Amino acid sequence: MINLRASLPILLSLISIGCSSERELPEPLQKGLVYCSEGNPEGFNPQRITSGTTVDATAAQLYDRLIDYDASEQAFVPALATEWQALDDGTRYRFKLRDDVAFHTTNFFTPSRNLNADDVIFSFNRWLDSTALYHPVGGGSYPFFTATGLDRLINRVVKVGPHTIDIVLNNADSSFLANLATDFAVILSAEYAHKLDIANQPELIDQQPIGTGPFRFEAYRKDYYIRYSRNPDYWREGPDIEHLVYSITPNANKRMLKLVTGECDVIPYPLVSKLRSLNQAQIEVKSEVSPNVSFWAFNTQKKPFDNPQVRQALSYAINRRAIIDAIYYGSAEQAESVLPPTSWAFREAQINYQYDPEKARALLDEAGITAGFEMTIWAMPVQRVYNPNARRMAELMQSDLAQVGINVRIVSYEWNSFRRRLSRGEHDTALIGWYADNADPDNFFRPLLSCAAVATGSNRANWCHPGFDQILLQAIATTDTAERRQLYRSAQDLLNQQVPLLPIAHSMRYQAQQDFVTGVELPPYGGISFRRAGKELAQ
Repeated sequence: MINLRASLPILLSLISIGCSSERELPEPLQKGLVYCSEGNPEGFNPQRITSGTTVDATAAQLYDRLIDYDASEQAFVPALATEWQALDDGTRYRFKLRDDVAFHTTNFFTPSRNLNADDVIFSFNRWLDSTALYHPVGGGSYPFFTATGLDRLINRVVKVGPHTIDIVLNNADSSFLANLATDFAVILSAEYAHKLDIANQPELIDQQPIGTGPFRFEAYRKDYYIRYSRNPDYWREGPDIEHLVYSITPNANKRMLKLVTGECDVIPYPLVSKLRSLNQAQIEVKSEVSPNVSFWAFNTQKKPFDNPQVRQALSYAINRRAIIDAIYYGSAEQAESVLPPTSWAFREAQINYQYDPEKARALLDEAGITAGFEMTIWAMPVQRVYNPNARRMAELMQSDLAQVGINVRIVSYEWNSFRRRLSRGEHDTALIGWYADNADPDNFFRPLLSCAAVATGSNRANWCHPGFDQILLQAIATTDTAERRQLYRSAQDLLNQQVPLLPIAHSMRYQAQQDFVTGVELPPYGGISFRRAGKELAQ
């Protein structure tokens, strides 16, 4: 196994430039931070998406949740809720809310009150209740909550008092708190929603967002920037910077160049192939073992990809070891399951789809797939933690598949259009992936492979297997870890046989930043947070 925690050299040099030894910065940069992001957000409400790009841009910057997950303590910790308790054998949870939490004051909204129970009920009912006023706003799709079954698990949210709510479940669920601690379970302002409804502008709730988070929304220009300012009324310790700017820079080489020239303070997904050649002493590279997986999804609702034998054959045709060497440069390990080996429920593959073109061709012949068969591979146009270069990966796979008589056309679109078209099932196969929102194994299964996730478009394989769903339901119905482990291992065995997707790699997560940036750590779960961001500049 690769030692993913191995230290990396951080002496970097992409180009020859002059560099002031005093590290002086213009006044606006001293008071702010520039993050060069890899793409445009799909919106400003993480309830409505599962895109990591959108989560990074919004969830931890604009909003808060009832509870958070502390990875170092491996425990749920208070956020907007100061305490909670499970009642009625785990079918009802009572949350006590803080009474000193202010919503953002901006040039388009001034709140008249602090957070209360009405805001929590509004936020939950938006995705939970199809008859709620705001449910259809923006299309009425809430993929994370549908895919994880939260919209069917929760019976109702009840106001017990001004700052106390009960969440009543239809049955006990061991993944419930973990899902509440994800980036998607954010709390919105019911008062702001009411104002927009009166003005007949409900769609602005997701375009000009109001939350309780450490930053306030100022402006967004597609393909150029997002601008935030520090929330002076934040209820807990906030950032030391006054401004946060997302400079939207899809090209990885340009992000690296901007970092070296000082145009960016922090960049995600630095090019691993170039990390070892950089020699800028003021650049710091952070790395984290990140629970993620890249995979090749087969659209099982299209022929011949509805045939497990065809999916098995195509899996044998791919040289995953060579792909990992060429794409990840030693910063990933070959995946044998959608679950990473660090998960307590991980099971090694019982069928190992090692590169075997002869076996692939034989299986294709048995399935009636003749030489010259044509298909598409859809490749992401952006870098993600699980796949730094999907286009190059697709090209390598194209070459592998040509060896077994398959002609491949590579397809890509702008990121948001790419995701919409995938959700509509236009692809034959797709290179995509997932990184975990929490530590529960369920987070890798229901959002990616449940029947409910087919309806929301987050199941890129469009694979619905009632037996698989039943295993997942049994696993969340118990709190016995040993029982859950055995059930998840059965689920992995079924996936290994049916191959709706081929796991490719589990990758390290990297971030590069100026050495004077403080408080911007790589989270093991969920999106990036600038809540504690600051700068320690030389005087």
